[in-house]
Amino acid sequence: MRVLSRYFIAAPVTLILGAFCAPQAAAASYNLDPSHSFIEFRTKHLGYSWLYGRFNRIEGSLIWDQSRPHASKIKVKVDLTSLDSNHAERDKHLRGDEYLDARKYPDVEFVSSRYEGDADSGVVYGTLTLRGVSRELQIPVSRIGEGHDPWGGYRVGFEGKVTLDAFDYGMQYDVGPGGNVIELFLGIEGIKKKKLAPKRR
Repeated sequence: MRVLSRYFIAAPVTLILGAFCAPQAAAASYNLDPSHSFIEFRTKHLGYSWLYGRFNRIEGSLIWDQSRPHASKIKVKVDLTSLDSNHAERDKHLRGDEYLDARKYPDVEFVSSRYEGDADSGVVYGTLTLRGVSRELQIPVSRIGEGHDPWGGYRVGFEGKVTLDAFDYGMQYDVGPGGNVIELFLGIEGIKKKKLAPKRR
């Protein structure tokens, strides 16, 4: 991933946020809003500058409980073929077998195991699986806000940042000093699932 690290941000976070519980007696489940959730990255290019990019297709779910944040969980999947560094040929190279190997491993996934912190900020612990390699990860996160939206729904948003080493996931191409270090920036917005009314007999 030395090569990848320079161009691409080892995927997340495919940030899976899997489930956080909501401020109610019963746990509330949320679906990730793909149009308002973001996974962006940057990595050193030859040690001289930064290369920035993002993944355009992500999905996931979470359960959030403001009164019991320790019970929160999250799961996120990222489509590696959606990598976008604003350069088509470079994107093709990064998706290739020297780097992400997106044909063989099209998705990256993060599944949380526990959360430590309060309702405003803390650390999400979990497993990130990238290129067939699974490693434990700790992601510092903070809650941006939550509440009702203009369309009758309820939303909650989080942000986080984590640094990955491309070498840990089998990407060894040398692209210069610091090219193996990938900084990921995560912005997650969840939409609360609506409960279905019981069917009348």
